[in-house]
Amino acid sequence: MSEDVRVWIDQKLCTGDGLCVQYAPDIFEFGADGLAYVKDADGNLLQTEGSQTDVNDELRLDVIDAADGCPGNCIHVVRAADGVEIAGPDA
Repeated sequence: MSEDVRVWIDQKLCTGDGLCVQYAPDIFEFGADGLAYVKDADGNLLQTEGSQTDVNDELRLDVIDAADGCPGNCIHVVRAADGVEIAGPDA
């Protein structure tokens, strides 16, 4: 797969297990509330509900693996072009 993708986390379902942070620490990080959030290209934590961030080519497979292995089933990976989910609970 070589399409551009974006990712977001549904914090209402996040269990705080941290698998995503282990897979892709450049994309995912814990907030002060113990839940995982995505980061923008500058490394800023995006804590607004439904915030999405672009995933660079080098991290695409790590982010997809994080979504597939997430115990909370809360990571959504979507194609940037049309928003169709390719990994996560709605894929």
